[in-house]
Amino acid sequence: MAIRHFLRIWDFSKDEVENLIERALSFKRERTWEVRLKGKILALIFEKASTRTRVSFESAMIKLGGETLFLSRQDLQLSRGEPIKDTARVLSRYVDAVVLRTYLQETIEEFARYSNIPVINGLSNRFHPCQVLSDIMTVIEKGKDLYKSKIVWIGDGNNVAQSWIEASALLGFPLVLCCPKGFEPEVSLLKEAKERFQAKIELIHSPEEALRSAEVINTDVWISMGQEEETQRRRDTFKGYTLTQELLNKAHPEAIVLHCLPAHRGEEITEDVLEGKNSVVWDQAENKMWFHMAILDFLIKGS
Repeated sequence: MAIRHFLRIWDFSKDEVENLIERALSFKRERTWEVRLKGKILALIFEKASTRTRVSFESAMIKLGGETLFLSRQDLQLSRGEPIKDTARVLSRYVDAVVLRTYLQETIEEFARYSNIPVINGLSNRFHPCQVLSDIMTVIEKGKDLYKSKIVWIGDGNNVAQSWIEASALLGFPLVLCCPKGFEPEVSLLKEAKERFQAKIELIHSPEEALRSAEVINTDVWISMGQEEETQRRRDTFKGYTLTQELLNKAHPEAIVLHCLPAHRGEEITEDVLEGKNSVVWDQAENKMWFHMAILDFLIKGS
């Protein structure tokens, strides 16, 4: 069977994505599964710090009977200039899959090009595909109709927002993006989503307008890792985009609030909203593990 990678959502078909989400929901609902990855090893290569992505992948692999190796860049010869392609070819002979969390999408793509084992994007500057599919799992789990609910992204048009664009385009659900001017997602990605998939994606700059009657609200930090030098400029630009209770009141009364964490309380979201009755962020964080079980089983076992 040909090696499959998961570098972005568009690497999979609509049916494959829907089946993965249903499999993840089944794992969580039934709490029973076959130990199908016994004897398999997952390597996690992380250039960026992580709590949820790291622990959820490790837990997912262990639950399926496999083992994990966590490798920071400093643990590898990558830190001393070894080419990515050499690391990829060597690790392909030692382990059964790799999760790569790095700065550049190009790094993940090059690693996959030279790898003979599945490579999974654990986050890059362009995409965070596993995060968004586990978020969609949460939307479905909470009883929201993915295709009829008003789904809103508020904040930076970052890697998570761009994976929401890919999910919206591939699965066919509408999406509203609310970003400050100058911080929208990639123009070329939006263009491709609309031309290739006829995606129903709307870009709005007013948070009040965007959140009116919203049923699913998603936000994220304003300053991602590697953007620390832009901190003050971003804080100034994003004023008015904080998800407050006042802003949330414009949404549907039963709207759910998503945040992939870590949260900077008082910046992109207030304490009362994060801890409030509309927040589902803790279930959302848990669901990363269940979705990672599904994706690992699919890519390593091929079913």
